Amino acid sequence: MLPEDLPVFMGVDYGAKLAGTTAAAMLQHGTLHLKQSHRGQDADDFLLQLIQEQKPAIVFMDAPLTLPKVYSQSPYTSGSDFFYRTCDREVQAMSPLFIGGLTARAIRLRTIAAERGISMLETYPSQLAHLLLPHNRGYKKDPAALPEFTRLLQQQLPFALARQPENWHQFDALLAWLSGYRHLNGQAILYGDAHEGRIIV
Repeated sequence: MLPEDLPVFMGVDYGAKLAGTTAAAMLQHGTLHLKQSHRGQDADDFLLQLIQEQKPAIVFMDAPLTLPKVYSQSPYTSGSDFFYRTCDREVQAMSPLFIGGLTARAIRLRTIAAERGISMLETYPSQLAHLLLPHNRGYKKDPAALPEFTRLLQQQLPFALARQPENWHQFDALLAWLSGYRHLNGQAILYGDAHEGRIIV
């Protein structure tokens, strides 16, 4: 698919509120560009400002955007899963409740984005790394492995990088972007249940 046929979209690796670990990837002028929040900067304000500037139609977000379906049911039953969604179990992701503050912030951002006519969809970069780069060790563990992972990822990306990622947060933003690209081209894998919440990879 040619760039002019794609909606404008963004990949985001979402982090703690003031840690400076929220990064975003977007296609601009035919190359992939990276942005990252600074330590002490409010990550949500950073992201909302970036969305306002870049005006993506879709944001592919590495964060839980829904809760387990039991919380939308009444009455509760003891056999329900109170911690994990189906998609979390399928990709072995952390429970949205274990990272409750981040989950609440992400769902709030999704609500704000929806009010502005922007879709926010959930992705999971670790799963895409597992699918595309299964034999390479050191992912998100060894900073020295980042250049080699970037070289291998560039072979999978349809566009060149404006610059190399400086850290794993930026690398994951690229993976989130690539999951979005795969989704828009009908190549993504969908994990989970549509009524509860899906992860797009």
